[in-house]
Amino acid sequence: MSYAPILQEIFGYERFRGPQQAIIEHVGGGGDALVLMPTGGGKSLCYQIPAIARQRAGHGVTIVISPLIALMHDQVGALHEAGVSAAFLNSTLSMDEAYQVEQRLLRGDITLLYAAPERVTTARFLAQLDALFARGGLSLFAIDEAHCVSQWGHDFRPEYRALTVLHERYAGVPRMALTATADDLTRADILERLQLQDARAFVSSFDRPNIRYTIVEKREATAQLLRFIEREHPDDAGIVYCQSRKKVEDIAQTLCEAGIDALPYHAGLDSKLRQTHQDRFLREEGVVMVATIAFGMGIDKPDVRFVAHLDMPKNIEGYYQETGRAGRDGLSADAWMCYGLNDVVNQRRMIDEGPADEEFKQLMRGKLEALLGLAEAIDCRRTRLLAYFGEASQPCGNCDNCLHPPAVWDGTQAAQMLLSTIYRIHKLSGISFGAGQLMDIVRGKRTDKVAQHGHERLSTFGVGAALSELQLRGVLRQLLAMGAVMVDVQAFNTLVLTEQSRAVLKGEMRVRLRESVSLPKAPKGKTLGTRSSVKAPIALDGLALQRYVELKAWRAEVAREHNLPAYVIFHDATLAAIAQRAPQSLDDLQGISGMGAKKLEAYANEVLRVVALKP
Repeated sequence: MSYAPILQEIFGYERFRGPQQAIIEHVGGGGDALVLMPTGGGKSLCYQIPAIARQRAGHGVTIVISPLIALMHDQVGALHEAGVSAAFLNSTLSMDEAYQVEQRLLRGDITLLYAAPERVTTARFLAQLDALFARGGLSLFAIDEAHCVSQWGHDFRPEYRALTVLHERYAGVPRMALTATADDLTRADILERLQLQDARAFVSSFDRPNIRYTIVEKREATAQLLRFIEREHPDDAGIVYCQSRKKVEDIAQTLCEAGIDALPYHAGLDSKLRQTHQDRFLREEGVVMVATIAFGMGIDKPDVRFVAHLDMPKNIEGYYQETGRAGRDGLSADAWMCYGLNDVVNQRRMIDEGPADEEFKQLMRGKLEALLGLAEAIDCRRTRLLAYFGEASQPCGNCDNCLHPPAVWDGTQAAQMLLSTIYRIHKLSGISFGAGQLMDIVRGKRTDKVAQHGHERLSTFGVGAALSELQLRGVLRQLLAMGAVMVDVQAFNTLVLTEQSRAVLKGEMRVRLRESVSLPKAPKGKTLGTRSSVKAPIALDGLALQRYVELKAWRAEVAREHNLPAYVIFHDATLAAIAQRAPQSLDDLQGISGMGAKKLEAYANEVLRVVALKP
């Protein structure tokens, strides 16, 4: 069976990307698969094209299992635009609407049906699948966001565990599990939990070369974020992640006061308001969403130009998944993170105080240390990130460390000062203290608390007077990353030594650190851009750029009429290609990437009208 005609006819693309063709041929032929492909790599086509092909061959409906209502709506809308019969079953439908979808399903009128794992495993839905299976009407199961099945993953959802019923109940129906992020342990867990041990694994490169990774030391985080947006992305869509709901609301308000179109999103907001904010983010241009990690998974918006973290994520998988929401269209984008010592302490506290068993906690500590190692790295960020997922690479030349190699200093002596002081504090009084007291002692600051506990009598009092608190905090973060210092959450986040401390104290382990740097200030006189400025995905001359602007305005009107995000109608890259070609006839529109047969039929005349500008 040839799948290239479907790619071109339905989706308007000339060729497959990366391993797409091999995956589609394997699954289309009835094979099981585990697909690991980065965000923006084209995972959806890997099950949508086999679904279309297998239904044409008489195999019936494909069930797509997704935990995300927003993703279901957008993908079904995009499939309708491409002329594919698709539907979803979720809580947004009325009882009558859901019944109509179920009847279409049983009649075989649907090519792809999207549903959440909780619905798929209900007795009612399984009975409907039984009826389809009995007459050969089940074509494929596609399990999206498959890392959710694993307790070792970054977004565990216990309802995914019940999906083993698909293998047990519908033998012979091919299944594929898809995810953008999974380390070796999570991959193995996916295969075991979903009983896909015999599935063929397709592991794409995790590299997203269009994303520039920048990690800065937290000083005045809000001011640093503002400078970053003003300097790099004044009119762009972006996502800002914060750890707490209050911080989300405070940062959103601050950005709005600075003239940035920003919206808050977290689980504490009214569900209608959350949906309104999400719709605006998806459908309007230049909106910045400030959110907790409750927002984002399954967001298909292709033109997110930056993802910023104001607090450190839990692990590299979460960081990779969240930053991967930038630049899905393949154009340049930024992943910017601001972090500090308190981030490390807070994350360790959440792990240590959590209800999980000690084995799980130890694994989570290791993952946190790996992320801290990435943050403190003095070499290429990308090679570090890819190495975590088992992929070798060369320095990228496009991260902050490659573009501006940091000055490095030997912090071994400073580390020994800190460790010795921690030891002496405990020896003096039998109790431990936190980072603030440690800094004051080492730098020789005679505070009331220092005097109260007699810490000025310690032999290490003032030994680090020549070092700034910023430098010492950097050393302490590195010691935490190395496991040479531990935060005792049971004793008010105090600092204690570990077995690894000895190697540093004896000089057997060197501590090399990056010089503390901050994001340079924006040039004087620089202000936020205006909404009238336009950036095209490719270089366009004056008249072509005018056509591009007119096409975007027309697309926005169509999207509003259809109640869909603008990119579901056409991606920016497709509009730019049309503007550059300046088509005068239907033949001129043939072969433009993203212009499938249904869209050509639906929109060709309007597109030709819009681009018919007078020079």
